[in-house]
Amino acid sequence: MGSLRNPVGPLPSSIYWRRRVVVFALVALIAVLVAWAVTSGGGGSGKGSSAPSGSRSPAATITAGPAPSGTHISGRPGGRDTAPADGGAGSSGGTGGGSDAGSDAGAGDGTSAGTSAGTTTGTSTGSSAGATDGTSAGTSGGAGAGTGSGGDQVPVGSTLPNCAPGTVTLSLTSAQNAYAPGENPVFQLHAANSGSVTCKLDFGPRSAVFTVTKTPDDSHVWATDDCPGNASPYLLQVPAHGTTTYTLRWNGRTSSPHCAAPKGAQAAPGNYLAQAQLPGFGAKSVPFVLTQD
Repeated sequence: MGSLRNPVGPLPSSIYWRRRVVVFALVALIAVLVAWAVTSGGGGSGKGSSAPSGSRSPAATITAGPAPSGTHISGRPGGRDTAPADGGAGSSGGTGGGSDAGSDAGAGDGTSAGTSAGTTTGTSTGSSAGATDGTSAGTSGGAGAGTGSGGDQVPVGSTLPNCAPGTVTLSLTSAQNAYAPGENPVFQLHAANSGSVTCKLDFGPRSAVFTVTKTPDDSHVWATDDCPGNASPYLLQVPAHGTTTYTLRWNGRTSSPHCAAPKGAQAAPGNYLAQAQLPGFGAKSVPFVLTQD
């Protein structure tokens, strides 16, 4: 034990201690290397024994299918939940310039010529209705031309039955009681169908005759049949249990029967009576006033 603590030799003891440290370090390094080699060899053999060479499954190959040739639809299937813009409702519907509701509907376009000196429009509502867009235009007594659209217009020769006075009633209203200078009087002829069958009614200038007379002397001022340029029918369907409205805008100018003079003059301020008459339905009237400046 004494020789370990105090080395014996001709050299100083510090030299012998340095030699011992170097030897111990080499031994420790060799031990670490041996342990590492044993550990690495054991891990590799474990992997080799668990799975033999060549037993690994190959990766699956995914082959893309053929590209679709049609139009790709990215939206969710199914229809849209929409509400008709003009109040239409029912099991099938159409869209157009009228306010329609019903279980049967359609859509179409049409044009017809009229002779009123104003603009005409039509709308309808009921249990059986469609939506169309038509136009009418013409002149009356040189008073000017008017254009407009009619809802639920049907073509000439339609298989719909003609409306009968027993089930369809008419009424005439004015948009205002009085009209200032520069304002065009607006009249609305309503056809109400109390029957269970949709029918058609002719609002053309020869069938639905609108007249304006001055009161109280009942003098003639203007009429749609005074000087008709084109008297084509203007057929609108009146839905079962529904109403169709035909709107006429008078431009406030006079006319005379058979295109005679005077015509085209501005109607003077005063009290007037508008009247609408269809064959078999009688005359419907409404008073109105043209005011002064």
